[in-house]
Amino acid sequence: MKKGFIKRTKSKAHNPDKQLIITIFILIFLGLILLVSASSEVSRINTGNPYYYFFRQLLYGVGIGLILFFITQRVHYSFWQKQAVLILMFCIFLLALVFVPQIGISHGGSKRWINLGFASFQPSELVKLGFIIYLAAWLEKRKTETKTFSQGVIPFLIIVSLIGFFIILQPDVGTLGAIALIGLSMFWWGGAKMTHVLFIVILGIGLVLILVQLAPYRMNRIIAYLNPNIDPLGIGYQSRQASLAIGSGGLFGLGPGHSRQKFNYLPSPQSDSIFAIAAEEYGFIGASILIFIYLFLTIKGLKIAKNSPDRFASLTAAGISFWIFIQAFINIGAVSGLIPLTGITLPLISYGSSSMISLLAALGILVNISKYST
Repeated sequence: MKKGFIKRTKSKAHNPDKQLIITIFILIFLGLILLVSASSEVSRINTGNPYYYFFRQLLYGVGIGLILFFITQRVHYSFWQKQAVLILMFCIFLLALVFVPQIGISHGGSKRWINLGFASFQPSELVKLGFIIYLAAWLEKRKTETKTFSQGVIPFLIIVSLIGFFIILQPDVGTLGAIALIGLSMFWWGGAKMTHVLFIVILGIGLVLILVQLAPYRMNRIIAYLNPNIDPLGIGYQSRQASLAIGSGGLFGLGPGHSRQKFNYLPSPQSDSIFAIAAEEYGFIGASILIFIYLFLTIKGLKIAKNSPDRFASLTAAGISFWIFIQAFINIGAVSGLIPLTGITLPLISYGSSSMISLLAALGILVNISKYST
């Protein structure tokens, strides 16, 4: 394990980390506040009700998510280690279901959702949690083998490839990239050699270049990233409108509910682009506070991981923390023009019940681990 990690297999439970819980609920609250404004116009256009997306997020995302949060924070984290293989198999089964007619839902040329009748569910969001649990259990059994190429790198690449195969078929390269980065971060946290980590990074970059060449829309995103002004009404439109939203916010913002870009100018203001709306309405100060909250949550999670009672708990806590950080970084970076657009949502903020439910279930596990950390 990383330095500072000490195995403590018989730690007694104590009160959960209050700062962690408060931070989680602050993000949920901020997410609902931002969603009310960001989704009002697109919700009105699509459904006739300006609060449709807000109430669905409140009922399904936050409602079901908090139920799972309170359940998982009470279940001893070791339970998930024992069920790791079954959890991964179930996640792969769900990924396969999206390709079954009458069950899988297609949208915009992608098959990423399962029809539940009353709602749809995106299994790739749950896969992130299942993958973290399985990888933590797998790495826990390979304390020294992690440093070898044949027993560390090769099996790790096989595990990631198994998940990646189904996600590429959807296709959802953004989610695959997030999962790969989460896995690589856990692999590093578990004691892998830096040379092996760099080898995997180079391999990943090569795969991304191949995937970009295979799909014109991915190449368009790279072109728009390199030169947003090349086609301001076409491939560069979303990046340009996001920049306008962030720039018009200034230092203090236009004020709550006063976004202009949400009025059918900025695509997906309720999901992928919600950070741009936050910056427009609350300015540089508000956007910086939101970023600070994500950094605080990540650092808090990694501190819990470092002081966890055993290797599985440490790897799981680290994986969940990396998940929050990586997804927030990708979303904010894409909207801000630092990286190409990916379609990754902002954790606990963006509209999307599948993401909210999966994240809250994962954070419940993190809270449970905090009960046993020193």
